[in-house]
Amino acid sequence: MQNYLLQIDSGEIQQSLNETFSNVIDQITPELPHTTFVTDLAFIMIIGAIVTLAFFKIKQPLIIGYLFAGMLIGPLSPLWAWILPDGGPSSDIVGGVGILSDIDALNLFAEIGVILLLFVIGIEFPYAKIKSIGRVAIGVGTIGLISTLGVVFYSATALGLNFMDALFISAALSVSSTAIIVKILEEAGKIKKESSILILGILIVEDVIAVILISSLQSIALVGSVSITSVLVVVLVALGLIVGTFTVGARIIPPLIDRVAATEHREILLLSVLGVCFGYALLANVVGLSVAIGAFLAGVLVAESKSAEVAKILSSPIKDMFVAIFFISVGALMDVSQLENYIYIAIALIAVATGMKFGGNMIGNFLFRQKRGKSLRSAFTLAAPRGEFSIVIVKTGVDIGVVSAFLFPLIGVITIVTAFLSPFLVKASDKIVPTLNEKDV
Repeated sequence: MQNYLLQIDSGEIQQSLNETFSNVIDQITPELPHTTFVTDLAFIMIIGAIVTLAFFKIKQPLIIGYLFAGMLIGPLSPLWAWILPDGGPSSDIVGGVGILSDIDALNLFAEIGVILLLFVIGIEFPYAKIKSIGRVAIGVGTIGLISTLGVVFYSATALGLNFMDALFISAALSVSSTAIIVKILEEAGKIKKESSILILGILIVEDVIAVILISSLQSIALVGSVSITSVLVVVLVALGLIVGTFTVGARIIPPLIDRVAATEHREILLLSVLGVCFGYALLANVVGLSVAIGAFLAGVLVAESKSAEVAKILSSPIKDMFVAIFFISVGALMDVSQLENYIYIAIALIAVATGMKFGGNMIGNFLFRQKRGKSLRSAFTLAAPRGEFSIVIVKTGVDIGVVSAFLFPLIGVITIVTAFLSPFLVKASDKIVPTLNEKDV
């Protein structure tokens, strides 16, 4: 009987499951049209709620629950390789054989989650706070990223990776995940601490450098050299956007938001601040920067208005929903079924990247004479998580055909493992910092 089941065509099983589910839905609400996206969203919300509630009960960070839920229902889950042995987990990240089928649509909503997350966090950081850590953030962020890139590149070549594979994976592992770190700090109630201001500044600096890295890597891959012009353009555009935000934007946007708030109509205020958020994200994207940078700067502008707190309260529930979709979709796209093929190289790269990120940030903090407590908190927090930019960098190399295809599932495994490690490193800093007899940072 077991052998007979193994011989059944996986496509027929999948089709049968889909038809059965669709028939049930149609019988419940025959007058409504149904799409694969609605089905996917229903599974994400239901299973996400159940899994995150379980993680909350066992006192684990919700972000781990989101990732675990995604790993359960994603098209690359080992669960589906077991149920559908002939199909196996698909390497096509747009489709697959799991519960989730409309991955493109989910990725769109996931990007909205990142934009809203950075926007709401930006509201916590008015211009005065950003200005106070600007020079330090640039210095520490650059030192931590460049040192990590260099050591990981050397380690990757020592592990047997060719030049381009080592170059792309080292670039990917040198950039910390803004979305994951911000979510962890938010869950832990540490987002307003002095060290968190520095951490967020470093993350914004890393995002700018990541954009430069992507441009440079494409140039190296296609023409064999780094285009100094393209690097300078990205730097100048980033500086122009930031300076323009804190000069022209700060004089126009906050007063407009206050005028809208004066109407005392919350729906209009919500639409207005979301318009600023997505408008700035679009502006950043148009000029070649990360949408996360634009969203964060939009939040900073809103923070300068008198209605900042109300705007944050109104937009937070929407942000929470889309952020959940983001982390669940990240978990869904990770091909952990191939973990056994990359386990040793993944462990080695995680150890080197985490250790160097910690050490690089500590060196940077020491050079800029930061307090020991703040230095340790920022180093522990930034050490492990790799995420959105890491995946984008590797996918860029795979798409243009200059790196090995196995790098994508490898970076997927590393992303999941480091995301799981991150909350525990933050907790470790909570135990170490108080022993330094410094004020809580």
